[in-house]
Amino acid sequence: MTTDSTLRFGAQTDEVTSLLRIVNLVRTGEATTRPEIGKVTGLGRGVVSQRVDQAIQMGFLGDGEFGASSGGRAPRTLRFRAERGRIVICALGAAHMRVGVAALDGDILEHRHRTWDIAQGPEKTIDAAMSLIDDILKKDAEVPVWGVVVGLPGPVDFASGQPVAPPIMPGWNGYDVRAPFEERFNAPVWVDNDSNLLALGERARRRDALVDLIYCKIGSGVGAGLLSKGRIHRGANGAAGDIGHVRVSDSDAQCRCGKIGCLEAVAGGWALVRDAEQAIKEGAGSSLAPKAKKGALTLEDITLAAHDGDPLAITLIQKSARVAGETISALVNMFNPGVIVIGGAIASAGEVFLAEVRQRVYELSLPLATRDLTITLSVNDEREPLRGGAELAREQLFDVTFPRWFAEGRPSPERAAVPA
Repeated sequence: MTTDSTLRFGAQTDEVTSLLRIVNLVRTGEATTRPEIGKVTGLGRGVVSQRVDQAIQMGFLGDGEFGASSGGRAPRTLRFRAERGRIVICALGAAHMRVGVAALDGDILEHRHRTWDIAQGPEKTIDAAMSLIDDILKKDAEVPVWGVVVGLPGPVDFASGQPVAPPIMPGWNGYDVRAPFEERFNAPVWVDNDSNLLALGERARRRDALVDLIYCKIGSGVGAGLLSKGRIHRGANGAAGDIGHVRVSDSDAQCRCGKIGCLEAVAGGWALVRDAEQAIKEGAGSSLAPKAKKGALTLEDITLAAHDGDPLAITLIQKSARVAGETISALVNMFNPGVIVIGGAIASAGEVFLAEVRQRVYELSLPLATRDLTITLSVNDEREPLRGGAELAREQLFDVTFPRWFAEGRPSPERAAVPA
């Protein structure tokens, strides 16, 4: 039998490779009994038994229930020990933060939410997030953290984990987001754009590992996560999918990024609030007037009013949908997705928004690109970015970096760093 030191320091031999594969077969449910593992891998019964025993000794696998019998003695199933570690997810938005803890199988165990202005800067924001995380982790303090994922509402260089010129995040540009989390948890940390986490959450929910999908998030700002055959397309500098700053023709609206005519400045949540307040100031009748006059109007108020039939709210939502649909149609022509998911706070407007987007996309996109296209609303579950973060961590831990650290029994920042 291979010793622990051989596994740790040796080359990637057939023995090590087969052990890794067996753990992942059980983890993904592709093979959960010794006979099934033998069929999938082509390994002999004795070799399978030896590898499984090693995986059990290392703590990755455990015995489960007895499976169905095919005529002889019923085989005992194997299970991946998802309880051995925790994944911490911190999903930061422009005006809120959500944190959660997941098991290694992606199941969200606990989560917290609070309002928060991302413009308060990285130090205060990370301290606030750590406080929420600590409150969750104290329930299972003895279970180690195996990975941390941080989602940010702006472009991120995935290799370095640093925000790149985020328009609505003063003080965040080039900030080392990984360092405080690595120091606190002694675990690998991945930082990504929030729309990418939402796209990965959709992939997990649909259980389609090879999906071609665009997740378009319209909240305070506008962004998109792009999945090509199930893989996130981030671009050379992390700016892929940053559609909020695509120029809208004939618009002279000032954007928060400093430019003129950005999609976000016309269709984003803060732009709709601005336009609603201006319309009411000029005398438009609306159920939104009391909140608008107090300066307390939100995008959620507008979407709910549109859903209830408020004429001003419907006009604003449809305008947002039209210009968003035009930008999305360009993505459809270039990217040819099978699914477009509309999420963020705008999803509360339902068909009022979705019908207008569909009309513009089908009107402006190539027939071949829309032939098999589905355009739908997200499930609008506040845990979706947390699920997406857990999906990202599991992908990085078990698909990308597993061979580097599995002999140690758990990852460390050095052994599970993001590949260059």
